[in-house]
Amino acid sequence: MGAAIPTSFTELGALPTQAHALQDAVRFLRLPSTVRERCAAVADAVAAGRSSHLALDRSRLPELARRVARLTRERYPGGEVPLHSCWRHFEAGGIDRRAVLDARLRGMEPAEAARARVDLAIVAVLLDGPSALHWQFREPGTGCQLGRAEGLGAAVFQAFMAGRFSSDPADPQRVDADALARLNPGTIGEIFQARADNPLPGLDARLRLLQRLESVLRGRADIFGQPGRPGRLLDLLGHVVVRGPDGREQRLPVQRLRAPVMLRTLIKAFGAVWPGGAPLAGRVLGDVWSHPLAGGSGPGAGRVPLHTMAQWLALSLVEPLASGGIGIDQLDELTGLAGMRHGGLFIDGGVIVPREPGFVRATHMVGDAAVVEWRALTVVLLDELARLVRAELGQPAMSLPAVLEGGVAAAGRELAVERRPGGPPPLTVSGFGTLL
Repeated sequence: MGAAIPTSFTELGALPTQAHALQDAVRFLRLPSTVRERCAAVADAVAAGRSSHLALDRSRLPELARRVARLTRERYPGGEVPLHSCWRHFEAGGIDRRAVLDARLRGMEPAEAARARVDLAIVAVLLDGPSALHWQFREPGTGCQLGRAEGLGAAVFQAFMAGRFSSDPADPQRVDADALARLNPGTIGEIFQARADNPLPGLDARLRLLQRLESVLRGRADIFGQPGRPGRLLDLLGHVVVRGPDGREQRLPVQRLRAPVMLRTLIKAFGAVWPGGAPLAGRVLGDVWSHPLAGGSGPGAGRVPLHTMAQWLALSLVEPLASGGIGIDQLDELTGLAGMRHGGLFIDGGVIVPREPGFVRATHMVGDAAVVEWRALTVVLLDELARLVRAELGQPAMSLPAVLEGGVAAAGRELAVERRPGGPPPLTVSGFGTLL
């Protein structure tokens, strides 16, 4: 008998050798290796002085690495740094919200409990994003008052626990399309305690992301069920459908999955949810943008894939999937996250140098060449910074997600406070749902 041919949505097997060039280009732009390749092309061109927007001063990287290493030691004195994910936001204020969730899910079958955790992670990632410097969420029950990403995470957690994303009162700890359809601006405002005296930008944009998620869930009932639940991703990633030479299909369980395969599946499943650049061959690509320095060949030439939110989701699903018996390998093949929380560090640290002083004062669109360039540099510089941080800490095997969690975002916040009153980010970029 010949080898079975993978036919699943996850494309767990080799890519087809006779694929159409456009289909190949779409697949290629979903790979984290392509993110690094195109970002490196942009960085090489910037380093060679071919950019009219930005320049590089890599001599400032060691200083940043020392700052990140110091903060990592302060934040995780035991040396064990967890994975960078939305689950860290659920630990804000020293409160173990995961334990609260686990207690609520106790008694469920393990797979159903894992689906609930996947549901929570997906809405938490979609509702993450920029917040006003002075916005605060006061958590019911604990009295904990949190802002920024931690406040957003706590707000989504409380809404999930209250059943705000479920249409079934008997099964409140879930997310489904029927419940998402009932959400409105007022509901989102209530979830985040947004008021005139506690404003949170992007409420309408957050609602649009959930509405797009609803549309995706309804459009693929074969994957997400009826009513559609994002937690069904557990079943999608946990099985591969193979067709043998006799034409019969089998659904086989998967216990280990490579991170690039997971990412490709997430982009394929949810790429239409996030704003993105121009489609290719009628396919929505997600966080992929044109740039004159990107290089490449074929139909996908000149495009820089970044997939920041999809990669943030991938990291945030590692723990829920593990609870459902699916381990994720090769996490270091994912790239750093090209958003404000990480990319601002390199501007404030003097590594990315605007050629025009007005660059940091202007409001930019996420698809602007200068913003795409800055984000591409961020991906490359995060890899370089991680190598220096590992050396500073004496931990050569430390994963990139652990480096990010240990001190990169914390260093960015620290530098922002040193540079500007209140610590706003160095850039203003309009593009909610694309940047963290």
